[in-house]
Amino acid sequence: MNTEAQQRDRSSRPEPVAVEERSRFALVVWITRWLPGGRITLALLLCLLFLLFLNVFMVQPFQIPSGSMENGLRIGDRVLVNKLAYRFGAEPRRGDVVVFDGSGYFGDADYVKRVVGVGGDHVVCCDQKGRIEVNGRSVDESTFLYPGDSPSSVPFDVVVPEGTLFVLGDHRSRSSDSRDHLGSPGGGMIPVGQVIGRADWIVWPTDHRTRLERPDAYARVPGPDGAHG
Repeated sequence: MNTEAQQRDRSSRPEPVAVEERSRFALVVWITRWLPGGRITLALLLCLLFLLFLNVFMVQPFQIPSGSMENGLRIGDRVLVNKLAYRFGAEPRRGDVVVFDGSGYFGDADYVKRVVGVGGDHVVCCDQKGRIEVNGRSVDESTFLYPGDSPSSVPFDVVVPEGTLFVLGDHRSRSSDSRDHLGSPGGGMIPVGQVIGRADWIVWPTDHRTRLERPDAYARVPGPDGAHG
């Protein structure tokens, strides 16, 4: 048997990888010929698909519809909502600004509020100085509360069920929040599963662009079991 001829025969055959690459290239060429606008249209479609992927799974823009979170978030501000913030076992924390679906709880719309209590927390308004208490610790909300607003004109004393959140707006006198729905289905609490994500950035207008940080006011609040959160 002529082994030299066999070797020449093998070497003359195209590598499978090369064939596959040519097939992919041919497919791209066919698509660009078929699409009006060719490669430009294809590039735009790929960009749109990428943006759709981001919007569905990672980051979603949200426009502030009301003054309930002033002064931090103003009417018309655009924020980026981090949809991965509470995936992979993470949970909302006190002080986070969250966007959630209020259907069946607040109303058929998306809302933005600040988390004041998480599952197991005992939230009371108010202490002798008019401040909200969480698990027996008074919270100084002066750094984000709307100037001139009191922590609440409505007294309440609630224990937040596990898997839910007690949420309030920063502009308390203009916010419809957990206080206003204590007698509604769910008792004013929002299930964690209704949370779309955490508002992390104000991106528009440019003169108001900033990162939204969790305030230090809740850092010393103990957990329901007495451990610091």
